[in-house]
Amino acid sequence: MDVPRVLRSLPDEDAKKLLRASKVNNYARREALVSEGEKSETFHIVLDGRVAIRVTRPSGDTAIVNILGPDSHFGEVSLLTQEESRRTASVVAIEPVRTLSIPAAVFHDLRERNPRLEALVSRLLAQRVDELSAQLLEAMYDPLERRVVRRLAALTVTFGSQDQAPVAPVTIPLTQDELAELVGGTRPSVNQVLRRFVDEGILELSRGRIIVSDVAALRRMGD
Repeated sequence: MDVPRVLRSLPDEDAKKLLRASKVNNYARREALVSEGEKSETFHIVLDGRVAIRVTRPSGDTAIVNILGPDSHFGEVSLLTQEESRRTASVVAIEPVRTLSIPAAVFHDLRERNPRLEALVSRLLAQRVDELSAQLLEAMYDPLERRVVRRLAALTVTFGSQDQAPVAPVTIPLTQDELAELVGGTRPSVNQVLRRFVDEGILELSRGRIIVSDVAALRRMGD
């Protein structure tokens, strides 16, 4: 197996040790990879497919807060300490998904013998904090239309194929309710924004999916 991108900064020997201890997992569409509140004992790297990160609201309902695609990862909290930690979110497959899971205990063992692994763990955690901070600022200060545009533009990258031309249409298999959760808006208000983009020929709406017809225009709007 090729070394996943997230591990390529490690010395070859350390990367190989992690890969030898790893396991390839396959999940069906809508299957939960991990559940909020369960023990966090593994670090996952997404090899194929896309997953939704879901958290529980104070009301008890769940909401999607992020979408991850190939080369993304989750479970960084398990790498922070050897003490027992719990999953802070559930991860659900949007489509058939394949991940590489690495026991956190293997990371901890290597860190004790090789301080250079600390740099990787610190970078992973800093990256996640930066992402969450950016999402918080966006939710607090950006108007709804801009949040919708920027999220859809990011999703064209997540769901677009590397083999596709940069301007080829991209199908995002999310409902309008799910998009509203992602941008922190209500379905009716998000629908109004989407309808304007449909009128402008940028989007098409279908049951359970949003088709971005003019990817280049959407990305320009999001810059």
